Amino acid sequence: MKRRLPDDRETAEILATRRTRPAYAAAPPAARAVARLITPFDQKFGGGPQALKSRWKEIVGETLARFTEPVKVSKPRGGGPASLELKVSGPAAALIQHQAPEILQRVNLFLGEGAVDRLRIIQGPITTASPKTRHRRAAPLDAAAEARLRDSLNSAPDSPLKEALLQLGRGVLRAELEGRIRSPRAKSPLS
Repeated sequence: MKRRLPDDRETAEILATRRTRPAYAAAPPAARAVARLITPFDQKFGGGPQALKSRWKEIVGETLARFTEPVKVSKPRGGGPASLELKVSGPAAALIQHQAPEILQRVNLFLGEGAVDRLRIIQGPITTASPKTRHRRAAPLDAAAEARLRDSLNSAPDSPLKEALLQLGRGVLRAELEGRIRSPRAKSPLS
């Protein structure tokens, strides 16, 4: 037996009287649910080294931030102030040790009074060092300047020293062209 489809009037009546399946409500954002759990821990234990790393340059200044990196904030089991573990590059450790009271004072301003009472200094490479500036490729010398430079070194035997002198000469001539240094052949404004 064939089943007949409802016409438009019957379809409207069916939809008005019967409930359709409700649409699913979107899940609440996970951050809202997790925030209730994390907030008490954050207040008790603080942000740790991640909070310090993100603002380290502001806390200790640019000069010290180039040589140091916060690694770990360790709280003692019995409670009390924590110790901050700093990774320091090379010989800057003596400087950091000398400035430890100032660093502790600045860190306590950020984390809260009495949060950290001592520094533990570890020597090692710093990962948060500022990115190296990209050096642009130096423009080649013009042919006449290159020829004069090679002529001045004709009497030198072919050796690594001659190549080093050529590179040095090119660097000096480029610096003169860019105006970073004054040529000794140029007339002095005083004479």
